[in-house]
Amino acid sequence: MTNLFFDHNATTPIRPKAFDLATSIMSEVGNAASVHSFGRQANKHVETARRQIGEILNVDAQQIIFNSGATEGNNTILKGFAGQRILISSIEHPSIMECGVAAEKIPVQQNGVIDLDALQEMLNHPTPPALVSVMMVNNETGVIQPIQEIARMAKAVGALVHCDAVQAFGRLPITRESLGVDFMTISAHKIGGTHGVGALVCAAGLQVPRLVQGGGQERRQRGGTVNVAGIAAFGAAAVDACSVLDDYQKLSIWRDRIESHIRKTSNRVRILGQEAPRVANTSMVIVDSKSGETLLMAFDLEGVALSAGSACSSGSTKLSYTLTAMGIESSPQIASLRVSLGHTTTEKEVEQFIAVWDKVSARLFKD
Repeated sequence: MTNLFFDHNATTPIRPKAFDLATSIMSEVGNAASVHSFGRQANKHVETARRQIGEILNVDAQQIIFNSGATEGNNTILKGFAGQRILISSIEHPSIMECGVAAEKIPVQQNGVIDLDALQEMLNHPTPPALVSVMMVNNETGVIQPIQEIARMAKAVGALVHCDAVQAFGRLPITRESLGVDFMTISAHKIGGTHGVGALVCAAGLQVPRLVQGGGQERRQRGGTVNVAGIAAFGAAAVDACSVLDDYQKLSIWRDRIESHIRKTSNRVRILGQEAPRVANTSMVIVDSKSGETLLMAFDLEGVALSAGSACSSGSTKLSYTLTAMGIESSPQIASLRVSLGHTTTEKEVEQFIAVWDKVSARLFKD
């Protein structure tokens, strides 16, 4: 049986430099908030990572607040604007959609790109929004949003702008300033760092709403003992990932090879978002099949790790809100597969995946 990982949008293998640094630091002792030499050494690791990420994003290191991940970062911003008018896209990550804060949803077009005309109409409301939050890259489809234009439109009415850049950081050459946003969330494990670490990046002079109370860590903006090893590994992974962005773009060749092949093998297959700008590694495949609900399991039994892209759950025909927002109608005969490549993917693995696809589709699509 093959053993292929094609679920890099969920997480990606830790990079060797990040692994080596994290394991080395875990053999040390010291709380980064302590004033003695052990604490100072721990704090040095944290500040090195802060500087590394700051240089990549072209922001002052003090504008970076480390936390437990992008879910915390997204919650921090949205909850900080609770009670005010907030606009979010209709395809945001659950940490935005389900954070318990009321927000109006901006529709998207069938290709997954924000409807800018609809956004403008919402911005023209007598009560302008205090915050507009739009992800740069959708985690299910890989579609890239026109964040610069969205930010320009939002700021024209005085709104602050937040961008969930989790699926963009380490894949696209971005900075906070180039996007024109005020707040940005990023995550370590999506780029080859460890789980449980992320950062909230803020424009200078803005006060970040405090979600986690207690303690003076992160300049009193986020309480709790910092994850020294994880943060240090985050910095190392960021440097590594962002130094080979050109190589990452080459994944589109393999993505296109996969898409071309699977479209030829069955007329039951559609690729979502292919008419829009996408990141190089992601394909959202819609399969019209009576056997669709067993598709993911069939690949797993063949040793291929994929994702349903949060589209379907066992025993349910309900599509994800992202796919519904793009106009895909829910049906017992529709299944979705997210194929996402990453920094460890090889050409041999791509060819092995194609072979498994042929095997699975021949069995499940025979009727």
